[in-house]
Amino acid sequence: MSKVSYYTAEGLKKLKDELNQLRDVERPKASEAIAEARDKGDLSENAEYDAAKEAQGLLEMRISKMEEIVANARVIDESQLDTSKVLVHSLVKIKNQTNGTEMTYKLVAQSEADLKTGKISVDSPIGKGLLGKKVGEIAEISVPNGTMNFEILEIWRE
Repeated sequence: MSKVSYYTAEGLKKLKDELNQLRDVERPKASEAIAEARDKGDLSENAEYDAAKEAQGLLEMRISKMEEIVANARVIDESQLDTSKVLVHSLVKIKNQTNGTEMTYKLVAQSEADLKTGKISVDSPIGKGLLGKKVGEIAEISVPNGTMNFEILEIWRE
């Protein structure tokens, strides 16, 4: 059974654009590479042909995975979401109880996660630990080197 993932309209568009790029541009290139290698003679000793076939197989696997992700993607109407607790697509300001550091994250689907832009996956340990929490609550999050406590300072939507 496939897992449903929730995306912003922009995030889903990026996924669909990438899938179209793979299907419409990369797939024909892979077929061309195989045809060129096939034209070079004996296939039993043709490393170029083997490499092109392997590349095509990997590409088809990637396309298949992307098609599954897109098929199970749902767009969230963020205006309908509750802002009193942390949910998918919430922006949340948290404070590390150990060192007092404040951080702001947006919880997103795994394929949209990008720590550089402050987007963390709802499937990550921190993302899972923050889900459902309200302002003022402490989220106890198990990480590889122990347990971290974060206070929820603020929750909002863009």
